Amino acid sequence: MNPLAEQLNESVKSGNRHVYDMLSTLGKEIYFPKEGILSQSAEASAHAKKYNATIGIAIENGGPMHLAAIQDTLSAYKPQDLYPYAPPAGKPELRSVWREKMIQENPSLTGKSFGQPIVTNALTHGLSIVADLFVDEGDVVIYPDKNWENYELTFGIRRHADIVNFPLFTDDMTFNSAGLQEALLAQKGKGKAVVILNFPNNPTGYTPGAKEGGEIVAAIQAAAEEGINVVVVTDDAYYGLFFEDSLKESLFGKMAGLHPRILPIKVDGATKEEYVWGFRVGFITYAAEDQALLAALEQKTLGIIRATISSGAHPSQTFVLHALKSAEFAVQKEEKFRIMKGRANKVKALLDSGKYGDVWEYYPFNSGYFMCLKLKTVAAESLRLHLIQQYGIGTIALGDTDLRIAFSCISEENLEELFDLIYQGVQDLQGK
Repeated sequence: MNPLAEQLNESVKSGNRHVYDMLSTLGKEIYFPKEGILSQSAEASAHAKKYNATIGIAIENGGPMHLAAIQDTLSAYKPQDLYPYAPPAGKPELRSVWREKMIQENPSLTGKSFGQPIVTNALTHGLSIVADLFVDEGDVVIYPDKNWENYELTFGIRRHADIVNFPLFTDDMTFNSAGLQEALLAQKGKGKAVVILNFPNNPTGYTPGAKEGGEIVAAIQAAAEEGINVVVVTDDAYYGLFFEDSLKESLFGKMAGLHPRILPIKVDGATKEEYVWGFRVGFITYAAEDQALLAALEQKTLGIIRATISSGAHPSQTFVLHALKSAEFAVQKEEKFRIMKGRANKVKALLDSGKYGDVWEYYPFNSGYFMCLKLKTVAAESLRLHLIQQYGIGTIALGDTDLRIAFSCISEENLEELFDLIYQGVQDLQGK
């Protein structure tokens, strides 16, 4: 094993032996090179005042070489904030500003020990880093039965994890914390589990209430007290889009410092929160009491980034940082939030009107981009195909009965026609 990896592993062990035991084989072996091209280039940038012949970019007239055809459309930004490579961990100022935003929006983080957010190529990349660092073949990854299908690819296919699902909802249509705890305690023989908490949930648009949130935290704590090392990942892709009475914070803050056997990891980003899907700017943040441990986890994360994408896109990071620092940011974000909330409320009013109750129910939703219908009389895939072929309407079929509707991309004034046509599609199939 590389001496740098061994050194990082010793820092992890001394900070929290349980976290070392959570690492995958790759997680133990990975490191960020200290004496490679990046470190030598960084040293040259600091001290080579005459000529710096280290970095793999082209320089012209004292700045990054660029094409006018590109810069003319980006003239509000300095070339040095667009064209050079961003650091593997991301722009330092962006990381700091995002951390400040996290604390402001999550009061439960006040006084907690957690690291500086590390920039990822959006949230899928952050989840992939978690998988690489903490999942070996046969490790158990737990998440609800209603989930984003990419989890299967990221953890099951790429890392050969054993996926354990539990029903998202109880019979009373609240979060099934007992099911989560049962799935966790079943791993006592293995001594380790990875849990993914995704709120607002994709595909249902559900976020638990405060009581349910406390039950989730208690379930994970109970597993830790039974000797199970738990990596808890909060997939906060749709964070902030809370339209009703629900948790308004990430559970990351509640997990931080909870138990030595619990490693909280927050995966979030500007992608959905700030409506910049194509910018691909996300973050991964670790919570731990020991600063040397946090530093070692950051170095291992940078090793994964260096070995895969090298670093994230610089222009996107600059654009997001500019927005976060803008005096108009909060006002503009609130305006978009109200539009999204209006769409969600309109959908709920339509579904509660009694017009469609004979053919479907709906799962609870109070946040995010989506909601899910539970069809009573026709198969979801049959309805999906019929809707797109006969009415030009796109939906997502999930299993036999569930149909996901993204109200986020339908104007409020068009929602009633959308659901009327879906209802008509059901009637069409029933008449066949």
